[in-house]
Amino acid sequence: MKQLIKITTSSPEETKNIGYRLGKLLKGGEIICMNGDLGAGKTTLTQSIAEGLEVNDYVTSPTFTIVNEYEGRHKLYHFDVYRIGEIDEMYDLGYEEYFYSDGVTIIEWSSMIEEILPKERLNIEIRKGYSSDNRELIINSFGERYDEIIKELKS
Repeated sequence: MKQLIKITTSSPEETKNIGYRLGKLLKGGEIICMNGDLGAGKTTLTQSIAEGLEVNDYVTSPTFTIVNEYEGRHKLYHFDVYRIGEIDEMYDLGYEEYFYSDGVTIIEWSSMIEEILPKERLNIEIRKGYSSDNRELIINSFGERYDEIIKELKS
């Protein structure tokens, strides 16, 4: 059953805490799709998820390389597909090896590659709030594994 949660944060620390908690819940093999305006906090949220996955490296947005890989409790594959010109670029990267692995895959600007995204995934929409520190996170689950993640986040 599809789950939805809306979380409003009032500081970067609160937003990072959500990401950290999410990272702690991940068991490997998950796909997390992020969308939101430039500067909404997709990379910041990814960094905090990485902390929850016990990644010790500094996580940066792979804007020009498309994907960065990190070692942690599970491998982390961080995609930024903002500059993808055509979907064929994803095929050239061998995206399936990442998406269908035991690692955690986070995709910034995932709406740009909607047609190749797995049906089962976690979607996160990040919106800027009424002040520069406020964010609204709208998290949707697609699949049982992701329903459980949202239930855990709610508790």
